[in-house]
Amino acid sequence: MSGDLRSAFITLALSLPAIVLCLSIHEAAHGGAAYLLGDRTAHDSGRLTLSPLAHIDPVGFICLLLFGFGWARPVPVNISNFKNRRTGMAVTALAGPAANFVTAFIAYCLYFVVWIYGNSVFMQVLGEFLAIVASMSVGLGVFNLIPVHPLDGSRVLDAYLPFSWSLKLQRYQPVIILLFIFALWRGWLDIVMMRVSNIILGWAAQLMSMLL
Repeated sequence: MSGDLRSAFITLALSLPAIVLCLSIHEAAHGGAAYLLGDRTAHDSGRLTLSPLAHIDPVGFICLLLFGFGWARPVPVNISNFKNRRTGMAVTALAGPAANFVTAFIAYCLYFVVWIYGNSVFMQVLGEFLAIVASMSVGLGVFNLIPVHPLDGSRVLDAYLPFSWSLKLQRYQPVIILLFIFALWRGWLDIVMMRVSNIILGWAAQLMSMLL
């Protein structure tokens, strides 16, 4: 039991900074994409930063810690500043999950380096931290692509769906949320996360096999 408690404590201690990092990267990517597309709202609100104080939502933080998926404070965006409002909103929404998947890929690559060359206790702990970062990043990215308001997936759909369809979709949001909860209960989202994680892990393994 003492060994299990120690392992659980170490995992928790590593998970907290991993969650903060993943959430901060996700939200900073939204703000950065909007800024590059001509909207300075996030910049002027101090959201173009990796500082967790600017991004962390307590409830989303706890959900990511307990369940492997969560959210942060939404980055303010003014779509009227985009040259193409639909494309600008879609790209800004997708930037967060994309940044998480890139983070997972980098974390897995570094994990392989640590696994091959690390033989100290510190390197073992670092490897576990990188694995947690990769897992959390995949969970956050997949979760936010679900087309449920106010997640990023719903913003992408809203950007391209005809207005009449968007209204119908909003009307059925309670049903969609119930289906989403059912999918969580059945573990379907875990299956998707695992498959995406395995794909990214495979890409990282292929790259590292060529470089190392």
